Amino acid sequence: AVYMCEVERHHPEVFQNQDKKSPCLEDPLPAVVGVTYELCAGIVDKPNLSLEEIACEEILEECGYRVSVTDLRRITSYRSGVGVTGSRQTLFYAEVTDQMRTSGGGGQPEEGELIEVVEIPLEESMKFAYDETFPKTMGVIFSFMWFQNNIAPNLPKK
Repeated sequence: AVYMCEVERHHPEVFQNQDKKSPCLEDPLPAVVGVTYELCAGIVDKPNLSLEEIACEEILEECGYRVSVTDLRRITSYRSGVGVTGSRQTLFYAEVTDQMRTSGGGGQPEEGELIEVVEIPLEESMKFAYDETFPKTMGVIFSFMWFQNNIAPNLPKK
């Protein structure tokens, strides 16, 4: 969806007279224009598992860290995509260590996932959150602000 919005922004003519033929770009945009920074997430589609258990599975699959349910801290739930899907998302916080890493993460390519785990240094986090050149979800911005208000003040000073 992000890629197609960029195509429409750069090549609005492609979407005019759509009834004539399928849109085709002679000079397509690079795939990277459709890449966004997002939080680790998953679909709640396993009725036998709690939200916390699903979150732990997603952290392992997408980020490569084995986190237990007791390592999670529930932050809040909120609605996203309110004009389209009205999805409810629940945000959790977990601290991870190198010892908890079991793989490089990356998601499941057979499910269409192409995930690169990105670490943002603490001192650059708010600059990243507000930098419009990095396409990101509102959840990313909110989580950085939550961290800065609730966790960062309690960290040891360097």
